[in-house]
Amino acid sequence: MMFSKTRLALATFGILTGLTAGTFEAAAHHVIGAKFDPDKSMTLSGSVSKVDWLNPHVHLFVEVETNGVTQSWAVELASTLDLRRSGWTSDTVKPGDIINISGTVARDGSRQIWGDNVTVVASGQRVFTVAPDEPPVYDNPNAPTPRWPDGQPRLGTPPGQSGGYWAYPTEIALVEDGVTVPMDANGMLQELADADKVAPFQPWARDLYKYRQSNYLKHDPMFLDCKTQAGPRIWQRPYGIVLLEEREHKRIRNFWGGGNQNWRTIFLDGREQTGLPEGSAEDPVYWGHAVGQWEGDTLVIDSIGFNDKFWFSNGGLPHTPQLHLIERYSRPNQNTLHYEVTIDDPGAYTRTWTASWDMKWVPNAELPTYFCQDNRP
Repeated sequence: MMFSKTRLALATFGILTGLTAGTFEAAAHHVIGAKFDPDKSMTLSGSVSKVDWLNPHVHLFVEVETNGVTQSWAVELASTLDLRRSGWTSDTVKPGDIINISGTVARDGSRQIWGDNVTVVASGQRVFTVAPDEPPVYDNPNAPTPRWPDGQPRLGTPPGQSGGYWAYPTEIALVEDGVTVPMDANGMLQELADADKVAPFQPWARDLYKYRQSNYLKHDPMFLDCKTQAGPRIWQRPYGIVLLEEREHKRIRNFWGGGNQNWRTIFLDGREQTGLPEGSAEDPVYWGHAVGQWEGDTLVIDSIGFNDKFWFSNGGLPHTPQLHLIERYSRPNQNTLHYEVTIDDPGAYTRTWTASWDMKWVPNAELPTYFCQDNRP
């Protein structure tokens, strides 16, 4: 289903402003290179004045004396979830502790530094390191697909388990199937020249994608304004996703852990696809309007009605309000979810294209609690 009217808007670009230790703006989990310059390193030593144990990133405020002048610095670290998983707490350092910090400094010249290495002087202990986030190890990796009494696959928690969610995607950004392009976990290309390989871009969309990449994704509305993520992006962000099957209401809700705990409703009651780009009470403009049906053991979801105020992929692939997604969920065994999405957006791409990857089941666990609005960019 296509729209007859196209609204093309390249982006609404926010501005990362210079910050002091006392004035900060809310933001989400940003790309480190967007804020800190890898070519500008510094080593500092000072007294901790405050521990700001908040998402999206923990901050230590440190009083640093240089040539008889004391200045306040903000030391930025990973998220509370990643630090806690690695064994650190809000009491790891306390006000008054003397610490040494080395890392890269803010591009805008403000007194902010990324804490690559933080050491407590009194103990000599390096703190706030982040351990790799390892996927679960299963006793029976190929356990059969859990099913409802009517034989339909269960997309959520299997019988006998308490909670759980999908995480650890095998692909970290939206790239056309069959294409291999080196990039990092944020979707940043290793080589900007590879941009043309990622998807069948319209020229303006390719140029915008390269612009976003060359600016370290700093204009991402998720990072600047806590805008929701939608489309396939929620399947490739940290902290997982839950599929809540409300069979009595003939719907499924997608809850995701990598932002503001938002959800998306997939209607399975046979209603007409009526998504509108301007939105309505039943057509949320960020999530679009999703209707689904089962085809054998695969749930097929048709989504339209998106606006263009968000990024629908890691790495900043553009889209327009003509975006039309066909997603397919299947669960070949208990511990694997196969996700496939076909992108049809003639405003941004020269043809339809498909991407797919697998997710791992995290059993007997609650979706991590992560909110983007707690503190600063």
